[in-house]
Amino acid sequence: MNAAQYHGHHIWRRFRRQQLWLQLKANKVAFISSVILVLLTLTALLAPWLSPFNPADLQQQNIMDAELPPAWNEQGDNRFILGTDGLGRDLLSSLMHGIRTSLWVGFWAVLLQLTLGTVLGLCAGYFGGWLDRMVMRLADFQLTFSSLMLAILVLAITRAAMGAHDYHVWSPWLLILVLGLADWPQYARTLRASVLAEKHKDYVAAAQVLGYRSRHIMVMQILPNTLSPLLVIATLQVAHVILAEAALSFLGIGMPYGNPSLGGMMGSGFEYMLSGLWWIALMPGVALVLLLLSINLVADWLRDALDPKNIGQQQ
Repeated sequence: MNAAQYHGHHIWRRFRRQQLWLQLKANKVAFISSVILVLLTLTALLAPWLSPFNPADLQQQNIMDAELPPAWNEQGDNRFILGTDGLGRDLLSSLMHGIRTSLWVGFWAVLLQLTLGTVLGLCAGYFGGWLDRMVMRLADFQLTFSSLMLAILVLAITRAAMGAHDYHVWSPWLLILVLGLADWPQYARTLRASVLAEKHKDYVAAAQVLGYRSRHIMVMQILPNTLSPLLVIATLQVAHVILAEAALSFLGIGMPYGNPSLGGMMGSGFEYMLSGLWWIALMPGVALVLLLLSINLVADWLRDALDPKNIGQQQ
């Protein structure tokens, strides 16, 4: 069995043998980042039950509680640990739901990118010919545009065409669709290069001689040997999508106003910065930086841990 086959078919076995777990514990930065990421993810998943208030419930908002500083401030209120925004909403509850929104958009957008890029890259690399040329030219064309600028253009046009009410309803799914379709070329180009190297190896030739169909060879033989770079790209892209969603929401064309998001909270709190109400914009900014930093550090560790060269040295 060659090195690529060994690498592809033994990723799950390495998890079971706890090799990756031992590597993670040995890397203190990656381990702390993983713990922070797990805690943020659990907070997001359990936000409807853990948050003290529901930021979308108008009955729980009191304008008399607006612009309260954090609880440790002399003018703070113990009911609102991180303070309140301009409408009297609890910032801690909004942060928990905002992280939930960011991870939700990031997961589904990256899943769409991964699926589309994997299918196109796998077919282009294995079949070659006109299909390969067409997919690569389409990828080259799309890479000439900034994904964020493309999202701003599409969402602005869609908002004007649909109207404010319909856009408010469909904006979360439009964000996922636009951000998901914007960055598939990275997966397709990476996977195509890996498939071109794998399809000429002996195990692929043996599968062809045994009469396996092309779909079986691509999915069951070649794809497992090319998953590692895709996993690293996907992890990094989660952070990229979260940052893009925050930027779009900050500009007012992302998540609707009634749906808490980190970028939207920063945008609404930015106007209060000069008034001394620093916590309204600072708290979501700190949460966003912490979320993105933990994802990027985990992705950096995952890239090194799944590198075949490092795996060969550890065997």
